[in-house]
Amino acid sequence: MRVYVTVIGVTLALMIGACSTNKHTAGVPIKNPELLKQRSDSLFFAAQRSKMKGDYRTAITQYSDYLKLDKSNPVVYYEIARLLMDNRSGPYALNYARKAAALDSSNRWILQLLADTYAVSEKFDSAANVYQTLSNRYPTNDDYLYNQGILLSKANQSAAALEVFNRLEKKTGVVEEITYQKQRLLLKLNRAEEAANEIKKLIATNPSEIRYYYLLAEVYDANDQLKDAKVVYNDILSKDPENPRALIALANYSKKDNDTTAYWNYLTKAFASKNYGIDEKVAFVYPYLQMLETDSTKLDEGLKLARLIIQTHPKEAKAYALQGDMFSQADMLDSAQLSYQKALHLDSTRFSVWYQQMWIYSRKDDPQALKALSDTVTGLFPKEFMGFYFNGLANYLLQQYPAAINALNKGLELGNAEKRFAADAYSLLGDSYHATGQHALSDSSYERALQIRPKDASVLNNYSYYLSLRGENLEKAAEMSRRSLEIEPDSPTFMDTYAWILFRQEKYEEAKEWMDKAFQHPETLQNANMLEHYGDILYNLKDVNKAVEYWQMAKEKGASSVDLTRKIAEKRYIQ
Repeated sequence: MRVYVTVIGVTLALMIGACSTNKHTAGVPIKNPELLKQRSDSLFFAAQRSKMKGDYRTAITQYSDYLKLDKSNPVVYYEIARLLMDNRSGPYALNYARKAAALDSSNRWILQLLADTYAVSEKFDSAANVYQTLSNRYPTNDDYLYNQGILLSKANQSAAALEVFNRLEKKTGVVEEITYQKQRLLLKLNRAEEAANEIKKLIATNPSEIRYYYLLAEVYDANDQLKDAKVVYNDILSKDPENPRALIALANYSKKDNDTTAYWNYLTKAFASKNYGIDEKVAFVYPYLQMLETDSTKLDEGLKLARLIIQTHPKEAKAYALQGDMFSQADMLDSAQLSYQKALHLDSTRFSVWYQQMWIYSRKDDPQALKALSDTVTGLFPKEFMGFYFNGLANYLLQQYPAAINALNKGLELGNAEKRFAADAYSLLGDSYHATGQHALSDSSYERALQIRPKDASVLNNYSYYLSLRGENLEKAAEMSRRSLEIEPDSPTFMDTYAWILFRQEKYEEAKEWMDKAFQHPETLQNANMLEHYGDILYNLKDVNKAVEYWQMAKEKGASSVDLTRKIAEKRYIQ
């Protein structure tokens, strides 16, 4: 029994006989019938040759030219319809298939093509009717009856489809494909017990075929007949004690029943089985990584499962990588590193693991280690953007700005960076160019970052602050700073930036108001630069003594600007 497929085999010899049908010519006077026949036959065989060469467009044109001479030949309509079907133009093919069938309704190949064109046009009931006609004419062809049932099912005529498959089964006996279709239809009709009985018939024909037991258990499970499903899975285990699918299913049922002991017993057996592939095990455990985002209690369970995988597959890098992901998700960075190192020792070709290692070093504020690691990664994976990004970040943190610029530009030149990371790279380039005094390149880098991510508050803040330090484009700087505060209104750092821009615009009262807002956050009183800024603002508001007091506080907190000592000693603002 074949599954319904829209492929039709037709021999040319079967069809060519139709070429000798009586011809008439629409709109062309028939002066020489023999010449007309010669011309039409020539077009037909030219089209056949084009078709055999694979030049379908020319073939369709030649068949169409034929129809201008003779509209009574069903073969030509059939050939055009078939070519359109082969070129996935089913809806266009349907009209030609209908015309062919109207001219020759006795030809089985034409009717088969008509059914297929109906099917690809999603006119499933019409396609089913054609197959019913074919089945009636050719009762020994079981494919016609099978396809009728499939198409009725697609037309959502489940009861009618079931009746067809019952008729077919009477002819063929119990066949897996037919039984599968019947149980699916019975479930759709909410006749679960009958669906289960269909699978039982399959089991009776071949009791050693485990797949049939799976089908039966799934029918029970889909209809909340969990007790019956458990019986089936236990039956499977009696035949195959290490069957992982049955063990996992019974583990899940035990979990629903809050039977923790049984749950872990089943899982331990399943994960110890070599028949349960490591990829399937990883797929089973991976959802725990997502659950950890909202439920930290899942960590112990996820780690226990990861260890079970390692016990059974101690030479598989992906087992250690999964454990590393678990530790990393739980912020246990040292443990994550150890797991990733083991994974890389077993398989150094997995860039995703190298990436996780670099990410951990960046989080642990260890730029020297990050630089050493990213140097290795860029050598091993010269086409991976993130290796160059982390290398640029490490060099920036180490104040090796030219090296940072070089690495970041190399990464961006690859052209394969995700947008969010490209924005980060351009932002970091802006910082690096600023540090080397290349202000035009710094500004253009920030502009590129904002094109990708226009609401990046950090970029808006840094860009505007550096403009204010240079005293350039202060209106633009103020506008960007305001936007950063709209995005993150409670950031004292952004408040300080906006206050400093206002100060550079000589709007001293407004600048003081924003610094006062910033100082409502206690941690800002430990920020030496902000204290010095506040002193500068106070001096320009003529409050000299208070200004000196804040400059002195800034010095005590570690401010190191060249002119701070002079400001204090001379009690005046020095730009």
